[in-house]
Amino acid sequence: MRIALLGAGTIARLALGRIAKGELAGVQVVAVCARPRSARANVLSREFGVPVVEGREALLRLRPQVVLEAASHEAVREHLVPLLKAGVSVIVLSAGALADDSLRRSAEDAAKASGARLYVPSGGIGGLDALKAACVAGVDAVSIEVSKPPRAWKGIPFVDKLGIDLDDLKAPSVLFDGNAREGVPHFPQNVNIAAVLSMAGIGFDRTRLKVVADPSLARNTHRIEILGASGRIAVTLENVPAPENPKTAWLACYSALAALQEMVSNVRYGT
Repeated sequence: MRIALLGAGTIARLALGRIAKGELAGVQVVAVCARPRSARANVLSREFGVPVVEGREALLRLRPQVVLEAASHEAVREHLVPLLKAGVSVIVLSAGALADDSLRRSAEDAAKASGARLYVPSGGIGGLDALKAACVAGVDAVSIEVSKPPRAWKGIPFVDKLGIDLDDLKAPSVLFDGNAREGVPHFPQNVNIAAVLSMAGIGFDRTRLKVVADPSLARNTHRIEILGASGRIAVTLENVPAPENPKTAWLACYSALAALQEMVSNVRYGT
């Protein structure tokens, strides 16, 4: 399977390293697509011998079958629909961009028309199999609480406007409490998991999102609750942050590799 990486950050490095070790059999990286003059992309190119391209047209000339997006909401808005229309499957990790109903519907329509696959993996959470099964029976409520150490919330304009001193936080502080539709866009690097949960379940407007900065935590902690006709489901995950990016869980990074493995395999376990 010929893949291209959209983005040159932690996930791109992890994927290239594992592929170089032969741990993702059947996967060939044809390019890293990154912003012009990206220093990180050039480092990856030298280290792993993969070409760097700028722009979608240059990328498409290399004929990837799958693009692994690990860049940003902006990159999803710019490239997702055209790639799907061109028949290229896309694994989307910046899932919060799909809170835009118009973009999501356009992407779904493009995938159906071309036969390409739009794949949004679980990222840093679990329980989506159970959620999808529960939705068949009927689900009344879905909520997720995303709690991370204060440093994970630095540099976010929405948080900066709250006037909270993250360096001197002594107790948990709620940064947002509302529906996922409103909350997801405020935290483009931190709560993509809430978008995945919403799309797999009862939608952005009915999925509740609570965002917390907690100085007592060392790990990114996610608590999910699902209530419906089939019963109550409660899932708690305590994720180790990625070493280079405390906003992202290691589990989310490895979810990208699991998605690649699933794209190659003819065997699937789980819903």
